[in-house]
Amino acid sequence: MNTTNPIMDEVRRRYLTPEIQKQVDMQVMIANRIYDLLEQKGMSQKDLAQKLGKTETEVSRWLCGTHNLTMATLAKIAVALEDDIITPTVTKRKRSILPKLSLPRRAAAVL
Repeated sequence: MNTTNPIMDEVRRRYLTPEIQKQVDMQVMIANRIYDLLEQKGMSQKDLAQKLGKTETEVSRWLCGTHNLTMATLAKIAVALEDDIITPTVTKRKRSILPKLSLPRRAAAVL
């Protein structure tokens, strides 16, 4: 990610490990993607918060670009916005890992 602030670029270069830099870049990209989707759908942060049953303050914190969103939260946002938000690359593995996974008890009870 290229920032436009030379001071912040220097701070990032000197004080953040490459892994932390990558994490921050990814968090900002995800937040920007969510903002883009909100704009495309004519929604506000307040609208998203209401769909998720969260406060506008909590959603605002998520979208500042420094919050470490969980996969569960990303999935909830994706459902609320009717968009995947993140699109993983498709693998050409011959074997799927899914048969190795076991469902939690409450998920198995639903099925």
